[in-house]
Amino acid sequence: MENNEITGGEEKKKSPSGCLKILGGATVIALVIALIAGLWVKQNIYASEFRPAKLSAREQEQLDAKLSRLEQSARRDRSLSYGRLAPEPYTEEGAKREISLTEKELNSIIAHDPETARRVAIDLSEDLLSVKLVVPLEEDIAVLGGTTLKITMGLILRYENDRPVVALRGISIGGIPMPNAWLGYIKNKNLVEEFGSEQGFWQLFSEGVRDISIKEGHIRIRLKS
Repeated sequence: MENNEITGGEEKKKSPSGCLKILGGATVIALVIALIAGLWVKQNIYASEFRPAKLSAREQEQLDAKLSRLEQSARRDRSLSYGRLAPEPYTEEGAKREISLTEKELNSIIAHDPETARRVAIDLSEDLLSVKLVVPLEEDIAVLGGTTLKITMGLILRYENDRPVVALRGISIGGIPMPNAWLGYIKNKNLVEEFGSEQGFWQLFSEGVRDISIKEGHIRIRLKS
């Protein structure tokens, strides 16, 4: 009986120490969670604006040459005196049916609008176009009003079996990927294949594209005649 009483007494003496260990462990876990939550809020809720892309002199020349092919008529118009258009016959002779841009050039085009450049950034990787957005939230929105929210999305772009492939890889809000159900179950589905049989945008888009290719840092789109 005495041994039992001594054992019981020892157990009672150990109990406060065990509680302190549990409390200490819980405190550490709470601090870690708070730190992680703070970092998440800093990166996603109070997301920093992007730095606009800047091209070197040579890169700017190359971009201007590409854009000039798309703006030849506008450039000729600006060269006319009195702002009058010069009549000329329509022709497609010598027209280049290809759009080829680097990732840096794309972001530089966006940078022509400083406000957009601070909130939109595009990444080009193998068969994937990724867009990162920093969206300001209205002041009257509960809790998050007046903050900025980071949104990212990925779009698969390629050409196979004589048809373009356009598929949503996914959308993340505040670093949290949205469930496929919330996106209408369209993740990783070829939108051209899903809706191209209908008379509408996707069918017309498909019939006008000869090739789409995205490599690391570069996109090329070839059009049909």
